[in-house]
Amino acid sequence: MNYEETEEFSRDFKKLRRKFRSLEGDLQVAKRNAIELFHEHNIDNRSILEIAGVGNSEKLKFYKVNKFACSDLKGKGNNSGIRLVYAYISETITVILLEIYFKGDRENENRQRIKNFLSVHGPA
Repeated sequence: MNYEETEEFSRDFKKLRRKFRSLEGDLQVAKRNAIELFHEHNIDNRSILEIAGVGNSEKLKFYKVNKFACSDLKGKGNNSGIRLVYAYISETITVILLEIYFKGDRENENRQRIKNFLSVHGPA
């Protein structure tokens, strides 16, 4: 599986990493235990939700990792409040990380960011 990230994601990640030092390792765990299980092995452990209503096609879909375990948020487990939004391109088996945020700071994903991504990359 190929992973890429947008500049906005990099900025979000850098900002959150100052607050949650374990985030780099936690992201690797989320990739392995949520994203790869879901897309490569077709195992739905209910940690990923498809984001509807943003121009999804069969080749390009948008998802949110709802259950992201953050070690720095002890006692929360996978209900830590960290959310990860990404685009999945099925043809190339590529995940493009779009956004990461703490639910305590913001309730939902930035739909405008997804629309901006679509305007640049098209519906695939």
